[in-house]
Amino acid sequence: MVRLNKIYTRTGDAGETGLVDGSRVSKADARMAVIGDVDEANSAIGVALLHVEDAGARSMLERIQNELFDLGADLANPGDDFTPSEMVLRIVSPQIARLEAEIDAMNEGLEPLRSFILPAGPGGAASLHLARAIVRRAERAAVAAAGTVPLNPLALTYLNRLSDHLFVLARKLAAAAGGEHLWRPGATRS
Repeated sequence: MVRLNKIYTRTGDAGETGLVDGSRVSKADARMAVIGDVDEANSAIGVALLHVEDAGARSMLERIQNELFDLGADLANPGDDFTPSEMVLRIVSPQIARLEAEIDAMNEGLEPLRSFILPAGPGGAASLHLARAIVRRAERAAVAAAGTVPLNPLALTYLNRLSDHLFVLARKLAAAAGGEHLWRPGATRS
C-alpha cells in the first residue's frame, strides 16, 4: 500500500530519481523517459474520460489507467527477473489477452477501414487518439530503453496492444457519435 504524507522530498533536486529497488538513476535515463511517457498517456486517458459517456468504454479506460500504474511500477523495477510476486508488480499475459478480447469485441461492430482515420472525432474519440499517439511514443521509448537495460517483454507488448485498443475504442466512440473523420489523400491540392 502506498502512503504519502509529504509530496516533496528534495531527493530528486540533483537530477536523479529512485527505482523500486532503491537504486538511483538520472531523470534523463532511458528507463525514466518510458515511465514519463506512460504517465503522460495515463493523464491523456484521464482527459479523454471527461468526454466519454459510454459506461463500457469508461470501465475499460479506468481499468487501463490502473494498469498503467502497474506498468510504471514494472518499468521502475530493475533486473532481468520478470516474474510477478506479492511485492513485485509486472505486466502479465492475461492483461494483454483482455486487451485483445476487448479489441476484437469492439471491432466486430465497426466497418472495415477504407482509409486512414484522422485523429479527430466526437464522444472522446479525439482525446483517445491523442492518448494513442502518446502510448506509441512510450512504446518507442521502451524499445530504445530495452536496448540498454532489461525490460519486461510483456510491458512492451502491453504498450503495443494498448495503442491498438485506444485506436479501436476511438473508432467505436466516433462511429456511435456520428462518424469518423477519414483521410482524403490530396483533397486540398486544388
